[in-house]
Amino acid sequence: MALFDLLVHLLSCSLVHIKNMLSIFLKEFRSFFSSATGYIVIAIFLITTSLLLWVIPGEYNVLDSGYSNVDGLFYLAPWLFLFLCPAVSMRLFAEEKQTGTWELLVTKPVSKWQIVTGKFLAGWVLVLLALVPALIYYFSVSYIAEPVGNIDSGAFWGSFIGLGFLSAVYVSIGTFTSSLSKNQIVAFILALVISFLLYYGFDLLASFFNSGSILEWMGSLGIDAHYKSMSRGVIDSRDVVYFVVVSIIFLFSTRLRLTKL
Repeated sequence: MALFDLLVHLLSCSLVHIKNMLSIFLKEFRSFFSSATGYIVIAIFLITTSLLLWVIPGEYNVLDSGYSNVDGLFYLAPWLFLFLCPAVSMRLFAEEKQTGTWELLVTKPVSKWQIVTGKFLAGWVLVLLALVPALIYYFSVSYIAEPVGNIDSGAFWGSFIGLGFLSAVYVSIGTFTSSLSKNQIVAFILALVISFLLYYGFDLLASFFNSGSILEWMGSLGIDAHYKSMSRGVIDSRDVVYFVVVSIIFLFSTRLRLTKL
């Protein structure tokens, strides 16, 4: 009986936790679309990728490449997200502190962790929404391929999933930097710099070494190596664990930062 009561108590606590987190998530997510932020982020991503993949001649143009793939999208997206994800997440905490609503938020029966996860999920889901219309590129290329359907679906879906995980790391970084300053521009720049260093910095650092083992180890610390691994169409648990762990580290750092406010 005591065990049953304990399980009921744990379940009720979990439900309360989820309910509080969802309330923060919905509040934050609605705010993206009550202003122009959500529409601008999605429009910039889709317009930029559409122009580079279908209109502007070059190495990313699908029609110029002669191959039935959308590899250009998955090369461009991490660099576009370097700017878009910080733009989405820079306001998550900075705006609360700037407008003075943070003090009001912390008086509510909501834990710091629920606030952090709710705000993070709102930013991440917005970025994922920007990705969804990009599925049109996949079906378009599949349709114009010779023969129809002649496209490497494994590589596409691996890259697509990898991009989702990559965006989670970027948004978690932006969530953390937003908690550091009430100035949204400062939060944006910090998120941009940290995301760039984590995406490409370790590859740059590895270029100074000649040892193969060191090169491989240094590269494995960065996002790019794990993103490329998933882009091959094979979802390796090590890559998934990497993205999840890095995201949790930044979210936990955000929570620690908020305890000092």
